[in-house]
Amino acid sequence: MASSNTESPRSSEDRQSEILLFIKEKGSATIAEMAVHFGVSEMTVRRGLHKLADAGLAIRTPGGAMAIPSGSMERSFLERSAKASGSKDAIGREAARLVQDGEIVVLDSGTTTRYLARYLASKHNVTVITTSLAVLEELAGSASVQVRLTGGLYRRASHDLTGSAVLEALSGIHADKVFFGAAAISFHKGVMNYDVEMPRAFLRAARERILVVDSSKIGTEAVYRLCAVEKCDLIVTDKGVKAGDLARLRKLTSVLVAE
Repeated sequence: MASSNTESPRSSEDRQSEILLFIKEKGSATIAEMAVHFGVSEMTVRRGLHKLADAGLAIRTPGGAMAIPSGSMERSFLERSAKASGSKDAIGREAARLVQDGEIVVLDSGTTTRYLARYLASKHNVTVITTSLAVLEELAGSASVQVRLTGGLYRRASHDLTGSAVLEALSGIHADKVFFGAAAISFHKGVMNYDVEMPRAFLRAARERILVVDSSKIGTEAVYRLCAVEKCDLIVTDKGVKAGDLARLRKLTSVLVAE
């Protein structure tokens, strides 16, 4: 398709389908390449890629996207990321407002922190320390946000880094804020996770501990106890939280509800 200075009046769904087909045919493509091919702005391509990635149909890469390999274990991360994507997006947007220019923040590899990273891209002089490759992909195009990976072994199922190198890196960090996710918030057992390798070192890596979690996980239980609810300085959740659950949480710590 020839490029043009005027964007054709296509629906967003049609454009996403065309972008997905283009990526699948080439294996991978840059945002600039797709903008020229379809005769649209790079912002239009970015919006389409965000929606494709949220739906688990493509993998974002620095400056572009790639097709999901057949049988790839990364699909599980993308599927989890797409679940409750609207709530996670609202939580990420609200949580990003808590980050001030010039701060150092730590982000874990949960699916909600990926959305948070997306809204940090416009911050200035912010340093993000993370184990998450998804966070790196979201912030790769930002000239004003510095991303530092902890190092470690790549884990496909979570699209992150794990192992002793993570613990070693986090032990030497004293950041302003840490944002972390959880699989469940139990009113009897506290903040819980299914991942035994989720290091508690995350919680010791910053002055302020902020839990980002969608409302469907409140009042449920997982396998491993991460910390008491009271150890969270703030919980950011979505407007789907039940009134009773919200009242109980606010007796334990501060809660911010994202609209």
